[in-house]
Order: sequence, then structure tokens, then C-alpha cells
Amino acid sequence: MECQKTTMKSQQEIVEDFEIFEDWMEKYQYIIDLGKDLDKLNHAEKTDDNKLQGCQSQVWIVHKLVNNKVQFKAESDAAIVAGLVALVLSVYSDKTPAEILATEPVFIAEIGLDKYLSPTRSNGLSSLLTRIRVIAKDYC
Repeated sequence: MECQKTTMKSQQEIVEDFEIFEDWMEKYQYIIDLGKDLDKLNHAEKTDDNKLQGCQSQVWIVHKLVNNKVQFKAESDAAIVAGLVALVLSVYSDKTPAEILATEPVFIAEIGLDKYLSPTRSNGLSSLLTRIRVIAKDYC
């Protein structure tokens, strides 16, 4: 299952990256820094159809299928949310629809993120993961 190894490798790299930080303030700063590296969407991409529902912050996610791999781009108006989006996209972007659907986001629990997010951020993260899966299903 080469596909599975690819997403698992992406998740393992996230876990390893987070192991170097001493506390959650450093981890939050790292997440914020990751969000700064997201490509900005153009105005035409920031439509209601592309807007993520169920997230307190504004998040837009766009996608396209290239060589049977789903490529995602996203932007958020909140720094920490942009970083969370960047983490998720590092696992799921540029993967086949089947690979996306077969991949559980185990890195969230492995880095302890599930314990340190507010309920509203957790709901937004869940909405993002659900949206990615719906998009992948639509391409199957």
C-alpha cells in the first residue's frame, strides 16, 4: 500500500516536527508560522461555495484534480486557523481521492492537538476534515 505509506509518512513528519518543541506556546507559534506559508487565494476563489461552513473563522478551500491527485489551496483570516489548515493540507493535498478517504488524521492525537484546541477550533478542524473527505468522494 504505497499510498498509505505516503500519507503516514507525512503525518510522521508532523509528529517529529512537534517533538522538538518544549511547550504548547512554542507549538502554537510553529502552527501560526506554518499558516504564513499558505498561498493566498485570489478574490475570485473566495466564494460562498468555497467557504468552509462550521468554522468560526473565515476559511476558504479550493481544489482541483491533477493527474488523479487532489490539489488543495486554502486561506483563513485567523493566524492559528491558517496554521491548522496548513498542517491538514500537508497530509491530504496532492494525494489520490482513494488515499484521502483511506487516511485518518492520526497526527492530531499523536501531537496532542486534540487536547489543546478550544471546542470551536476543534469543530472547525472537524469541518475541514469532513470537507476534504467530501471533495475526495466527489472525485471518485
